[in-house]
Amino acid sequence: MKKIIFTLGLIAVAVGVFAQEGGSPMNKAVNRATHSRDFLMIQLSYDGWAGAPDSIKTGFNRGFNIALMYDFPFKKSPLSVAAGLGISTSGVFLKDHTLDVAGKVHSDRASFVASNAYKKFKVATTYLEIPIELRYRSVPDNANKGFKAALGVKVGTLVNAHTKGRNTAPNGSKNWDKDLNKGFFNPWRFSATARVGYGNFALFGAYSLNPMLKDNSDLDIRPYQIGICLSGL
Repeated sequence: MKKIIFTLGLIAVAVGVFAQEGGSPMNKAVNRATHSRDFLMIQLSYDGWAGAPDSIKTGFNRGFNIALMYDFPFKKSPLSVAAGLGISTSGVFLKDHTLDVAGKVHSDRASFVASNAYKKFKVATTYLEIPIELRYRSVPDNANKGFKAALGVKVGTLVNAHTKGRNTAPNGSKNWDKDLNKGFFNPWRFSATARVGYGNFALFGAYSLNPMLKDNSDLDIRPYQIGICLSGL
């Protein structure tokens, strides 16, 4: 995941350099700010699972998303379309249950297991995504100012899925149990997204349109995210 984020950062720097027009460095910086298009998107979220069984309780779940997007304005219209490449991570913490992703209980599907064996138990996923947005900006040439809103979709491919449980041994040492297995997860995720804000800050939401787990599971879990978005460039 670190390599993917590093690569996205290099792309952002490269595009920023080549997008600058001629003139002094000061003029280039002014031009770049004036024509901000929300190229870089950073999101911090609270994550949840719609459709999970009522017995499944979660804790302070959190996610982190980053995307590089290219904006295609409709001439001088406040509307534009943007598409790009991003990565989305999520960590959901379970209370009094674990999620068996290794097939220890059922060999053909993932399943929840009632357990107090771990002080903390996390289900973590990472997706490589293509986000697409229809955008509205009250200041079309400068996304750093004014009201803005966006509706869109994201198509993501699963890069990593694992569970991680922590318990404490009698001697006080902390032990971690980790199961890494993508086999019971859907390899693709399709999400609907929305964003509304002012200037560089916004609130956003995302909801998965297909289940997190494959059809051989009796669990129809649809992950969602609600959080804040920082945008710029």
